[in-house]
Amino acid sequence: MGALQQQNQLKLDFGDAGATRRDRSSEAYIAARLTESPTGTIRLMESVCERENMRRALRQVRKNKGAPGMDGMTVEELPGYIKRHWPKIKADLLAGAYMPLPVRRKEIDKPDGGVRLLGIPTVLDRLIQQAMAQVLQAIWDQTFSEFSYGFRPKRSQHMAIRQAKCHIEEGCRFVVDLDLSKFFDRVNHDRLMSRLSTRVTDKRVLNLIGRFLRSGVMIGGLCEPTEEGTPQGGPLSPLLSNIVLDELDKELERRELHFVRFADDCVIYVKSKRAGDRVMQSVSRFITRKLKLKVNEAKSSVTQPGYTKYLGFGFTISKTNPRIRIHSKSLKRFRERVQEITVRTRGRSIAQVIRELNEYIRGWWGYFSHCEARTCLRELNAWVIRRLRAYIWKQWKLPRTKVRAMINAGVSEYWAVKVGTTRKGPWRLSRNTTVAQALPVVYFTRKLGLVLPG
Repeated sequence: MGALQQQNQLKLDFGDAGATRRDRSSEAYIAARLTESPTGTIRLMESVCERENMRRALRQVRKNKGAPGMDGMTVEELPGYIKRHWPKIKADLLAGAYMPLPVRRKEIDKPDGGVRLLGIPTVLDRLIQQAMAQVLQAIWDQTFSEFSYGFRPKRSQHMAIRQAKCHIEEGCRFVVDLDLSKFFDRVNHDRLMSRLSTRVTDKRVLNLIGRFLRSGVMIGGLCEPTEEGTPQGGPLSPLLSNIVLDELDKELERRELHFVRFADDCVIYVKSKRAGDRVMQSVSRFITRKLKLKVNEAKSSVTQPGYTKYLGFGFTISKTNPRIRIHSKSLKRFRERVQEITVRTRGRSIAQVIRELNEYIRGWWGYFSHCEARTCLRELNAWVIRRLRAYIWKQWKLPRTKVRAMINAGVSEYWAVKVGTTRKGPWRLSRNTTVAQALPVVYFTRKLGLVLPG
């Protein structure tokens, strides 16, 4: 019954006058089919408000979930609000009068230090941005570079990594790693709107995008204006970032350079250090002068692919067969997160710890399972098991509890007493052969259901 109610909730009447379900499929609004008014103006906003497009947008916003914006409305409350107020919202959109609210500022710590500034729009603004992004994506995506992989349909980080491997196999032994400093916060509004106007002629759509960009940021109850940047957190920002950086892609293609770009992470592959230095200087100059963005020189470098981290991966370089590996920084972050989950002073049962650990490991391995060099996994799995052995040993507390538990696990009484009464700490004993006999790997994987990568 719950699934049926949810399905019925999505069947909202978005009031698309004159439209029928027969000719309004989810793929109906592509650039070639955009209708024109009698005056010749492209009616792009009508395609944004089209019934099936809005339903797709609502499903996607509900799927993405996310925190409320400054108005406090949640994703669960959005369908009911739309059902009550859609005629007014649609009228404002078609009249070019819709005014978005400021975004809510949230700071997220970066793994390498510093903070990432997120701008969380209201759920209604997210819905409208998503509907606009779906229509604009159909117009722009077909012209994007073959080597751009970020925020595009049927493309992923893993495809970008495999393309980078192909460049290395072709003999590119040096990589120009470009780091754009605070890219999303420094996008030039005038240049972005100029690029958009080359293909979008509906002034209502252009004006609304401009309002989203300039809607301001709510910080501590005060609204601050935004003169530049596309706030991370909105569904429209990824597409706008690709439109901005498409100029860079086209320039690199014009120079016939081997490159891979995922959002603002761009790497260029060359055959010599000298060529890399030359490319670094010229491309940095293009980014600064033409795109009005800033290259972070401290984090940009020209080096060999084996020393770089791209999208969490690295490469094991050989003359004949480079292999994709998990970068050491990604392994370090894995260990840090596992340490947080298995802290021995948390006072949680081993079943709760393993349940939380499994959730993290499944997501982590779902991403990094595309690695080809897996020798590190044996050591990583052994370390996870040691963390859990130490956790259980700490929970046993009293010597008699430890002795009884080991005897019940099949350890001889002599070694159970000898090890159970020692004053050595849990971490040191986690690699003791007697403790390993009492708590073998299969105990964690089969009995407790632990999931291990690999």
